[in-house]
Order: sequence, then structure tokens, then C-alpha cells
Amino acid sequence: MSSAADSALRRQIDAFLEYLRTVKQLSPNTVSAYRRDLDDFLDFCAAARLEDASQVEESHVRQWLGVARHRGLAPSSLQRRLSALRSFYQQRSRELGERRNPALAVQAPRRPRSLPKALEADQLGRYLAPPDDDPLTLRDVAMAELLYSSGLRLAELQALNLLDLDMQQQLVTVTGKGNKTRTVPVGTVALSALRQWLAQRPAPADDDAERALFLGQRGRRIGPRAIQLRIRRLARHNGLGQDVHPHMLRHSFASHMLESSGDLRAVQELLGHSNISTTQIYTHLDFQHLASVYDGAHPRARRRGDK
Repeated sequence: MSSAADSALRRQIDAFLEYLRTVKQLSPNTVSAYRRDLDDFLDFCAAARLEDASQVEESHVRQWLGVARHRGLAPSSLQRRLSALRSFYQQRSRELGERRNPALAVQAPRRPRSLPKALEADQLGRYLAPPDDDPLTLRDVAMAELLYSSGLRLAELQALNLLDLDMQQQLVTVTGKGNKTRTVPVGTVALSALRQWLAQRPAPADDDAERALFLGQRGRRIGPRAIQLRIRRLARHNGLGQDVHPHMLRHSFASHMLESSGDLRAVQELLGHSNISTTQIYTHLDFQHLASVYDGAHPRARRRGDK
């Protein structure tokens, strides 16, 4: 990279990295990641004889990403590189008043969204059958039943308080992403499991535990990592033959609800999604299916020749 070693662009990027280190106080690992991505950009600019940040155009940024994509870089890596370059130009805008950002309008390929597997109904029956009735196992079954019954996220389950659960109305009030609350139904099987757990709930160790619905062995609110481990342990103890995690139970809830009802909007509300496209991803629903529903239901959707 000798041709880029003493260019104005090199000095500008070095100043940006120093800003990240001293002013933003980012971690050394984060600064190193920025440096790797921007060093690659410097190599590209040296080959293209671009020596100053002001010479870079949107077309150059597209070429840079195109070369990296041709080398086989994953979409996530391309997005990270683009983000680093955008941040560099955003800082120049704040510091120098430059309005141009050649990376702003460029879009990297989207990374494919991987979907967790949904458990089948018979698998859930085996998974949720309590192997014994000690207090910790009763708690684990109650957590798993509630995750599946109401489609909760891990963080939502962990943050639940006793007052969030209305046993009489069979409802639970959940605080989700963006501090948004929603109230969702709780099934009778989950309520039964919760009653068994609450009858064995240990004495709380502090004020937060006094409020918490689920406690650990030491009487404190159970942590997210402990929930993950206990949900996985339940699968092993019941001979399920595969790992289970909280998000798999949420995904199973969404998939089974949609299969039974076909009501995408209702599932969206229950999951607490602000955008219906997120619900479509969770439930494997695509626009082809929506089109077939439209064609069958809308009075003006009939194709030519249909009678």
C-alpha cells in the first residue's frame, strides 16, 4: 500500500481513526475494524489515483464494493465496509461542513435473513412434558410454556413482573422493543404451569426479586443467559434430540398461529412487530401467498377469463 501511504486521503483517514479512538472512545477492536475496512478503500483509491477524499465519487464507491463482492465477500462484510466509509464522510461533514457523502446513496447487498426452525406439535408435547416436579424444573416448564403460549422474546420474559400477569383475565402485559407495551393472551396450559411454579417460588433476595415473576436459585431475578441454558437443558432432559432456545419457541408460536388462523395482522399484533414484513419473515409467509389470498377474496381481483 506504499502508493497510498503518504496521500492526503491517508492522512484524512488517520485523523478520522484518531477521532474514533480519542473523542468517541471506541474500543481498540472497533477502531481496528474501521482501519481494516478503510485500508482496503485506500488501496482501491491508490489504484484509481484518487488522493483526496474530495475526489471520490459515488461511482468509485460502487466500483470498490463491486470488486470486493467479486472477491466473494459476504453481504454483511460489504455492509460493514460501506458503513465505515459513510461514517468517515459524516465526520468530515461535521468537522469541515462538507455536505457531500459519496457513500450515502450506495446500497450494499442485503444479507440473507436466516430463520430459526419451528418445533412440530408432537415435539412441543414432548419438550413441555415436565420430567419431574422439583421447583427449578417447574419454573423452567413455566418459562417455556409462556414463551410458546404468548410468543414472547427472551428479554420480555426476563423482565416480567408478578403484576404483569393477570391470571383471572388470562393476560400478560409485556414491555417489548422501543419500550412499547402490549397485552397478549396466556393459554390455560401455560397458566397451569405458572400456578405450579408460583406455589414453589422461593423467597426473594432483594426488592427487584420481590417484583420479578421468575427467580433463580439464589432468589434473584433470573438472567437472560440462565434462561437460555435452562430452556436448552429442558430439551435434553426430555430427550428431544435437538437444541431449543427461546426464539425457537417464539417462532413456533408464530408459525402455528398463522397455520391455524391465517390472520397475519393478528399474529403481527401478538408478536409486537411494528412492520408486517417482519412478521412475514418469522412465519415463512411470502407475497405469493398474499397474492393468492387476494385473488380468492377480492371481488375485483378475478383474472380475465375467470367466471
